[in-house]
Formats: sequence, C-alpha cells, structure tokens
Amino acid sequence: MPRKLIHSGRHYATVIVLACLSIATTATAFAQNSRSGQLRLIVPNQAGSGNDAFARAITGALASSFERAVVIENLPGSGGMIGTQQVARAPKDGSVLGLVSSNLVINPFIYKSVPFDVSRDITIISVVASGPLALVTNPKKVNARSTRELIAELKADPKRFSYGSAGNGTALHLAAEYFLSEAGVQIQHIPYKGAAAQMTDIMSGEVDFGMLPLVMIEQQVKAGRLRPIAVTTAQRSSFMPEIPTFAESGLPGINLDAWIAVIGPAGMPAPVVADAYRRVQKTLSTPEVRAYQLAQGGLPPSLTLEQSRDFLASELEKHGKLVKRTGATVD
Repeated sequence: MPRKLIHSGRHYATVIVLACLSIATTATAFAQNSRSGQLRLIVPNQAGSGNDAFARAITGALASSFERAVVIENLPGSGGMIGTQQVARAPKDGSVLGLVSSNLVINPFIYKSVPFDVSRDITIISVVASGPLALVTNPKKVNARSTRELIAELKADPKRFSYGSAGNGTALHLAAEYFLSEAGVQIQHIPYKGAAAQMTDIMSGEVDFGMLPLVMIEQQVKAGRLRPIAVTTAQRSSFMPEIPTFAESGLPGINLDAWIAVIGPAGMPAPVVADAYRRVQKTLSTPEVRAYQLAQGGLPPSLTLEQSRDFLASELEKHGKLVKRTGATVD
C-alpha cells in the first residue's frame, strides 16, 4: 500500500478516536458537575411573579432530580430580556439554566432592540407549564357577563374604558390586544409592573378589565371581586371549567396558551442537553409538581427534545404574526 494512503488512514483513525474521547469527556464532565456545586436557575421576573412562584414550587423536586442545590436568581427588567441575556451568556455545561415565559417569543417583535437572538442564542430544554389566560372585569364598572355583551359595551363608549396589563410587551398585554383586535375596538392600555398590581387595580376600579392567569383569579372570582368572561385556549380549563372559551363566545380566532419553559445557552453539547432534559422530565413527573401544575390550570404538553425545538420555532412564528396583526407596541 502506498505510504501516503497508510498515513491518511492513520490520520482519519486518529481523528475518530479523538472525537470519541471528546464526546466521552464532555459526558463525564457533565455527570461529575451534576453531582457537585449548584444549579443556578435564572428567573427573569420579579419575586412574587408567576414564573418566580413556579420556580420556588418545584425547587425541591428539581434539586433532587439534578442531585445538587438549586439557587433561584431573580433578574427582572425589560420584559425579561435582562435575565434571559444572562442565560444566553452562561457557561454551556448545564450549571446555569433559565425559567422563562411566553415573553421569550414576544420580545423580538415588540421591542426595537433585543440583545440576543432566540433562535441562535437559546437552547430550549423543556416546556414545564402551560395554560390559559382569562379575561376578567370589575363587576361594579362593567355590566357585561359574556364576550358578546362586553364587546357591545366597549363599542358603545370606548373612551370610557381602560384595561390593565402586567407591563408593556408581556403575554398579558398581547393577549388583551389579541381580544381587542378580534373584537374590532380600541381601548386605552395601562401597563403595570407585574400581574399582582394589575389585578389589584382591576378590583379597585382603576382599570376596567384585563387578562390574568387562572390561578391568580380563583379566590377573587369566588369573592365576587372579579368577573371572568372567557379563557384564551381552545378548550375550557379543568381548573375553572365554568369559564367559557372565546371560541364558544363568538371569537373563534382566539387560541393562546401562556407557557413556562426551561432554557439554556446555545452551544450546549448534546449530552448536556439530553441530561438536563431527562432531569427536568423527572422533576415534572413527581406527584407534588404534577399537583401544582394542575392547580395552575393544566399539565404542559409532553414534548421530546426535538418537538420542543419545533414548538419554540412555531411559537416565534405565531407571536410574530400576532404582534403584527394587533399592532401591539411597547408604549
């Protein structure tokens, strides 16, 4: 055999061996890392928010699944972009993950400048929560008891009403604009710094209505301080099945889930991503976490890693079209 071919064969064999050693080293390093140190879970929302509450509810199960302490780090600001940017810049060894909301796929279209590219700079690990939002009104200021009645009341005197959201560019803002776009009416928007402040002002009558997560409104609805009109998903929620969907109420175009997902930085090695996915799935399967998810309005979709990537891509496309259609902006 010619010397050149012998040398070439040895070269390729060496490359293959080195590649295998690299993969094995990556997997071993992550396995060791997962049993030592801490897992930083960045929540790009303020303490007391829905994301923060979810993070704290699953911390125990997450620590057990990852076999190390979990430290929650709240980094709010700019619609979640400050904290998400830190996740995008984090080490790629799985030691830092993020817990983000649907804002992840809204921000690129509603802000003029976003300091990262969702498709290029983020790795989605798993969707961990999903559920509807509900349009609720102040029953002392809004007479309507159904979607049709609410639209008629708003159209009769649109300048008299205002709606609140958890902030410019949030899922609660976009969902309300979605409703108004379908209803064919424009109402003044009052942004707040979080859903809790928004809900307080709906109940006090500072604003007339808004979109809120079901888990936030249950007790207030029972007490008569809020009146639910409809939920944003295609099916009624098992958590509050008495609330009809918008589709049932004459607005079939509205179909919107609010979701929470675990993410990491782009460029994480495949074994690291697979291990993180497996451990998150183990967390979601625990009885306490499943019970908490049901209390929030439903279980998340069961997606593989590949399906999770497809989900993120489809949500980006969906929300981009929605922002363009509604004309929602950061005021």
